[in-house]
Amino acid sequence: MSGKQLKIKVARQVGYCYGVKRALDMAGSAAESGRKPIYTLGPIIHNPQVVESLRSKGIAATDSLDTIGAGTVIIRSHGVPPSVIQEAQERDIIVIDATCPFVKKAQKRAAEMAAEGYFVVILGEKDHPEVLGIMGHAGGHALVIEQPEDLRLIPLRERKIGLVTQTTQSAEKLQAVAGALSTQVAELKVFNTICNATARRQTDALELTDNVDVMLVVGGKNSANTSRLAQMCREAGTPTHHIETAGEIQNDWFAPGNVVGVTTGASTSPDILRDVIDALEIVS
Repeated sequence: MSGKQLKIKVARQVGYCYGVKRALDMAGSAAESGRKPIYTLGPIIHNPQVVESLRSKGIAATDSLDTIGAGTVIIRSHGVPPSVIQEAQERDIIVIDATCPFVKKAQKRAAEMAAEGYFVVILGEKDHPEVLGIMGHAGGHALVIEQPEDLRLIPLRERKIGLVTQTTQSAEKLQAVAGALSTQVAELKVFNTICNATARRQTDALELTDNVDVMLVVGGKNSANTSRLAQMCREAGTPTHHIETAGEIQNDWFAPGNVVGVTTGASTSPDILRDVIDALEIVS
């Protein structure tokens, strides 16, 4: 590509969110303590580069407590069902709970409503670890839905329903689900458990799409919040590319003089963002 260089606009809300930074700080402190072995139950955040960096510091990711004979386990920012922490303690495994405070709020609301006799509905991705953790706090009997249309398949009339949401969902989808439920059930209690930082990040990204020719969304391909950002930007009508690293950038995505918007998921490190901006600055 030749001609004018690209103009780069970066969203206001980028880099690690509070919950991710907190979890990484806790992992770093554990590594510095010299306490070994140390594991995370699943990847501590959905960022392959960060997970590899932690492995080099002696913190390995494992999918099951069964692989831990002794040592320390870090509960990642997505949280887990309460039975997992109980099992770890029964095995005398040291537990460092790095669950994001916003996720804990969703867990607490689900547990409270289940105890009050509400049937809990969770708006979120069925197999996402955060959603599985929230379901565990609801006693394991909650219903997970991904779209308002999913409600048509479930007999909910005459039931007391309590609605919570995965912290990375959009406010628009929560409103749509709550509206659909309100016409079907005898009683509805709704708690907006969307993370404030997630909502701000989504709003900023959408505002940016109105002022750019191309959007780059930087973050793990397995990251729910990053994938949702990319989806929202595409639905806004702006050509959008979801990348993990600067090495994925392709020159033919851009025309001379294009304005390129850049945003990141909540698990994207400042170093990766800096690499992406540096790569865009030399595209010409």
